[in-house]
Amino acid sequence: MALSANGARGEVPLRVGSVDLVIAAEIGRLAAVSTALDCKSFGDLYQRLLGVEVAATIAGVQHLAVKGDGARAAAELSLSDFPACAKAFSQALSHHLKDAEGKAEADEEGAPATQTTSPSPGATG
Repeated sequence: MALSANGARGEVPLRVGSVDLVIAAEIGRLAAVSTALDCKSFGDLYQRLLGVEVAATIAGVQHLAVKGDGARAAAELSLSDFPACAKAFSQALSHHLKDAEGKAEADEEGAPATQTTSPSPGATG
């Protein structure tokens, strides 16, 4: 693959036909895919991208590409590319979902501890 991907940023390499891409699930790019597909929720967008729906795969290749020619890749897209696209979409989305889960856990860990009371009057707790 000729293009380098920054995994820490959630970038994922993808080859479609003869075109090398790097995709990322950035919010603006996800919004473009969602708009193109008329998705009503993130769940709908997620299912359509990972379900290798033809229109969703084309929109994902076009709009999620941060490096490479997404339009040319979409034009070269064939059914044999769908498994790689689904895997790349999954990796890009998972990176940000795991990051969001980690932030939520960190927020909970940073919250003040709640005091518990021992049932026995002389016990410490």
